[in-house]
Amino acid sequence: MHDHIFIIDFGSQYTQLIARRIRELNIYCEIHPYNRIPDLQKDTKGIILSGSPYSVHEEHSPRIPLESLYNRVPVLGICYGAQLIAETFSGTVARASKREYGKAIMHSVAENNRLFNQVSASSQVWMSHADSVASLPPAFEVIARTDSIPIAGFQNSNGQFPNPVFGIQFHPEVTHSVEGKQILKNFALDICGCQPTWTPDSFAESTIRQLQTTLADDHVILGLSGGVDSTVAGMLIHHAIGKQLICLFIDNGLLRKHEYEEVLESYRDMGLNVIGVPAQEAFLTPLVGVSDPEQKRKIIGETFIRVFEKEARKLSDTLPEGVSIQWFAQGTIYPDVIESISVHGPSATIKSHHNVGGLPEKMHLKIVEPLKFLFKDEVRRVGKALKITDKILDRHPFPGPGLAIRILGDVTAEKVRILQEADAIFIDQLRKHQLYHETWQAGVMLLPVQSVGVMGDERTYENVVALRAVTSLDGMTADWANLPYDFLAEVSNAIINNIKGINRVVYDISSKPPATIEWE
Repeated sequence: MHDHIFIIDFGSQYTQLIARRIRELNIYCEIHPYNRIPDLQKDTKGIILSGSPYSVHEEHSPRIPLESLYNRVPVLGICYGAQLIAETFSGTVARASKREYGKAIMHSVAENNRLFNQVSASSQVWMSHADSVASLPPAFEVIARTDSIPIAGFQNSNGQFPNPVFGIQFHPEVTHSVEGKQILKNFALDICGCQPTWTPDSFAESTIRQLQTTLADDHVILGLSGGVDSTVAGMLIHHAIGKQLICLFIDNGLLRKHEYEEVLESYRDMGLNVIGVPAQEAFLTPLVGVSDPEQKRKIIGETFIRVFEKEARKLSDTLPEGVSIQWFAQGTIYPDVIESISVHGPSATIKSHHNVGGLPEKMHLKIVEPLKFLFKDEVRRVGKALKITDKILDRHPFPGPGLAIRILGDVTAEKVRILQEADAIFIDQLRKHQLYHETWQAGVMLLPVQSVGVMGDERTYENVVALRAVTSLDGMTADWANLPYDFLAEVSNAIINNIKGINRVVYDISSKPPATIEWE
């Protein structure tokens, strides 16, 4: 085990950013909901309390037994977490006349404070709160203020607590807090004493050992998609159990143009034991007439499982007597889990993912997900540690349900064909103009509208497609990519002139939030 930090989630939109910043320090951390805090382990070195959309004055605001935490390890409260600390120990929290949101200048008022070591005496921070700490409890002292609030940071004093307890009103985890990462570093390394040993290499080594213990002599089926996540998951399991891993690459009829053939060849070149399974009809048939995006995901998720179960039974007949396939492996990553089922606290569910929220209730195979607590950029770093080629690692993410959720409305084979052609042109042009690696994800959406156009001397009434390209670190937040106008014009002309059935191209300039990257 590595030294680690527990992050207690009270529902803040920034909770995942806290985890990212801590992990960037090569320190492992886990997010746990306030109402399901696990027992602290010997390697748990500190606790961070997140912000929250709640006020401590609300009747049903989230609460935890703070005494059980600070008696064991140092505690840092952020925003709501700080207010909860203050109120718990008989301080006062006051409702502000208006919400303070945006940049502020924090002034340190305590000399040689460990939390602000190597932080400027006046530093830009990011505020997002409606309540403020009005007065401190006994045995606490102010360590920072802003021009708007006199208590922007505080800590326990006089040695009355067994461990340091800090509260800060601002959010150090967001990039607008210019020296926020240094503050989190001071807490995790200097105050909690964590050793920065959680690296891609160490993750790979420890995960392989855990997989060897968990899987033992069992056989595993892995669903490869051609993307980064399933590939890295596959290589981890391959290193753990070798030929006991059987990889299936399913052609669900919803892949990109020529992707099935190209990816299948790539995996075989990597030495993986991979079997191609044509299953277009099994997926497309139950999607006929289905327009609701959540229903699409559920159908695709269940079909994936049923196809895998069927293949597992067929493969079991080829295994030695007494040996069977018992596990189904997936490349599920942290954002999938967070967005699908809100496992970490009261955050709102955004959408279900085919390999998380879309799973059928009755499973015939056990699930193994070696990447489910990693962010996308962390998955890529682990892939590099495993020496997976950049050709695979640098591929854009592609949704598990495939083009079904890029076709708004019902799915037909003809719509899939049109979208495959348009997507191929867009991606090829991004590569040609050396913009592919400047974007984190890109694709084309087929909209459920038609528009009037003129081609030659003829009137047309055909489909509209939307180009979507974003920049991001991990998919949790994303900005629309500012692609050159000349490039967009070239892509639009190529799509309209080469694909019968499309006469209009638009570009999506929405960021996440408030939009999501995919349209469904």
